[in-house]
Amino acid sequence: MTALTEKLVGAPALTGPRHRRLIPWIFAGPATALFAVFFAYPLAASLMQSFQRTEDGVTSWAGLDQYARLLADARFGRSLLNVGLILVVQVPIMIGLALVLAYVLNQSWLRFRATLRVAFFLPAVTTLVAYAVVFRVLLKTEGGMVNQLLGHEIGWLDDPMWARVALIASITWRWTGYNMVILLAGLQSIGKAQYEAAAIDGAGPWRTFTSVIVPQLKPVILFCSITSTIGTLQLFDENKVLTDGGPDDATLSPILLLFQVGFKQFDFGYAAAMAWVIVLIIGLLSYAQFRWLK
Repeated sequence: MTALTEKLVGAPALTGPRHRRLIPWIFAGPATALFAVFFAYPLAASLMQSFQRTEDGVTSWAGLDQYARLLADARFGRSLLNVGLILVVQVPIMIGLALVLAYVLNQSWLRFRATLRVAFFLPAVTTLVAYAVVFRVLLKTEGGMVNQLLGHEIGWLDDPMWARVALIASITWRWTGYNMVILLAGLQSIGKAQYEAAAIDGAGPWRTFTSVIVPQLKPVILFCSITSTIGTLQLFDENKVLTDGGPDDATLSPILLLFQVGFKQFDFGYAAAMAWVIVLIIGLLSYAQFRWLK
């Protein structure tokens, strides 16, 4: 059969032990090449660039100077405080709302459950720039629909405090439904036997929710928390469109600052160092969440 295959194909059949070991690499080869060219190489190049500086078109070795600049950069520190505020305020509110919505939409007595699930999830499929533009129009100080409904002019995008509120509200609107769907999938994986056991023990709805549902959903809550943390630290589209980081850098995020440094000031070495510090912060926060939720 092997000889016949060789005659028909004109090449040796891959039947030996050595040839069989090559087959997985043949199939994985294209994906590995794409990974190396479009991910591994840019990653290594950016790490190398973070230790370099370019002046008058001449690139030289800078060592840790770019990272030392970050320690003295007041705008970078302010951007971290801004996303830290969003993490502390917005992420718990969003995950709490998503958990409540998932619990309600999982009840068998609720009518139009499928329609409501789709309605709450729809913001997640809206493009980031499009929904940010809509929020910018709605929250205009003069002539904005929100102020018209309130009958009072509030500087949603002009006042530092209200700009943060507007940004938190827009992010919450966009991502609550996304996390709701993930938590809903986790709820549906909890067996009915656990609910029945809780009912036999005399647990009411609140005790069942806190003692049965929440502990079972810990891995799912952890996933939502980590992805939300990463998304917050990568915040760019919303604050770029809504306020461009203003007013007075009140909504400036590290990624928006990175964009300004890299693509407006063309200081790519400093921008690369900033990116790697953000990666380190994301890793530390993810590890802390793993430890906290055990």
